[in-house]
Amino acid sequence: MHELALTNNIIRILEEQARSGAFTRVTTVWLDIGALSQVEPEAVRFCFDAASRGTIAEGATLVILEPPGEAWCMDCSKTVVVSRRGDACPDCGGFKLNVTGGTDLRVREMEVE
Repeated sequence: MHELALTNNIIRILEEQARSGAFTRVTTVWLDIGALSQVEPEAVRFCFDAASRGTIAEGATLVILEPPGEAWCMDCSKTVVVSRRGDACPDCGGFKLNVTGGTDLRVREMEVE
């Protein structure tokens, strides 16, 4: 499960920010987990509880935002929403899609004390 390693890295980012931002506790974390990121949001939620124990984020609320996947269709020259890599264009049925969004996993925001 690579989500545990990813979640441990998120905790490390929060701790690095605490050192540079002079705060001692994270109360809420907002994450973007794009639909095409190949990261399972519920697994991150589960791992966050375990990974945050004994850290500045212990007990923090985790809010996961799931931006949709987006791609540019070279056949119909439109930006379209896609739910999975390899899907056809929902407008024209073509497969010449260039993914342009929804691949990120990032800390969007945090609330601290």
